[in-house]
Amino acid sequence: MQQYQLRLGPLTRNLPLIQIAPNTRIASFVLLGDAELTQYAAQQLAQRLTHTPFDYLVTMESKGIPLAQALSQLAHHPRFIVLRKSVKPYMTHPHTIAVTAITTHTPQQLVLDDADATLLRVISTGGSLEAANRLLQQVGAQIVAQTAILAEGAAGTRTDIEFLAKLPLFDGNSSE
Repeated sequence: MQQYQLRLGPLTRNLPLIQIAPNTRIASFVLLGDAELTQYAAQQLAQRLTHTPFDYLVTMESKGIPLAQALSQLAHHPRFIVLRKSVKPYMTHPHTIAVTAITTHTPQQLVLDDADATLLRVISTGGSLEAANRLLQQVGAQIVAQTAILAEGAAGTRTDIEFLAKLPLFDGNSSE
């Protein structure tokens, strides 16, 4: 299997190239279970947020949860908020928005419990992208910063997101 070597500070990971469309492959980056990389990324992002006042970190379920947990602890914020992928029975008046991601074949949804939405009506920091931004704006949250470990493809040219490294897209027919 072809791989892409990701270097992030002192860490190196070999990511498998996965076909997601006839002419597109991605380097499959999975943070879940990689405590070393999670802690390193959280430390780096916490440094970048040092002078950005915020009340809450917001992440999408489930890949962002370990990073939000570590970053929340380093930033001395005892609580972070998770945008779920489905409505849960415990939610009261959930807010939803449709989202289509590069790695999914069917549209999904992001869900925010009204109890969390109430907290976000003041100010928040979002670690998600456009759909999460729209959902957060629907509940009156003000996004003051966006962070990510990696910016994939064209996202690597964005200036509205703090990220640690770029991750290229690959031609589906390439032997790269």
